[in-house]
Amino acid sequence: MPLESLNDEADRILKGAEEKGITLRLLGGMAVSVRCPSASKPPLSRRYVDIDVMGRRKEVAKINQLFKELGYKARERFNALHGSRLIFNDMKNQRRVDVFLDVFQMCHKFDFRDRLALEPKTIPVSDLLSTKLQIVEINEKDIKDIFAIFLDHDVSEDNEPGSIDERYVSKLCADDWGVYKTFTTNLEKLAGYTESIGLDQEQRKLVMDRAGKLKDSIEAAPKSMGWRMRATVGERKRWYELPEADKEVVDSAVSGS
Repeated sequence: MPLESLNDEADRILKGAEEKGITLRLLGGMAVSVRCPSASKPPLSRRYVDIDVMGRRKEVAKINQLFKELGYKARERFNALHGSRLIFNDMKNQRRVDVFLDVFQMCHKFDFRDRLALEPKTIPVSDLLSTKLQIVEINEKDIKDIFAIFLDHDVSEDNEPGSIDERYVSKLCADDWGVYKTFTTNLEKLAGYTESIGLDQEQRKLVMDRAGKLKDSIEAAPKSMGWRMRATVGERKRWYELPEADKEVVDSAVSGS
């Protein structure tokens, strides 16, 4: 049965997947907690309630079997209707696991098929940061995660393992004006949170230096033709999606959800 400790349960899922030759990598808050020591202590510590992982669509049958064996109940109707995402409920602890398949799609869409095997346990830190910067209606818990990522990982143009790859993130923005708009808007918001969240002076400087370096790289990157055409429309047309709010953990066999 699923373990009470979220960290232990995430580790159990990853080990179970590895034993069966299934590629699963953490993303979201649990991935931040694994990759960022700063996330485990004030002022950036926070409560994590669910587990998010990224997997491969071609392994969906194996993924379904894995979570069945691990004691989860599939949200059957949702899973049948969504080809790129699965939800498994932990009825014992009233939690859920979201499994994104090949692509991460919330406010913006990213294809991670070629990124899953680059680093162990979690998606690469550059992608982890991207999944946070893409949030249009960003809140304090997401800002805390972004701060933790910047505090614990340097911004590099050399694609060093464990660093934020500025060229990769800049290309995501250069190919899509909407991604550029949301990323740069959120990077500009960071300064306003450094004091309210409680970063000390040294932490504020490090976060803003690294965020500034990344934003400068994004602005300097040559933009695609599609980017330039979309930029002429600007904010007159919505450039993002707003995902539906998460539903409660429910027994799909009973509720039909």
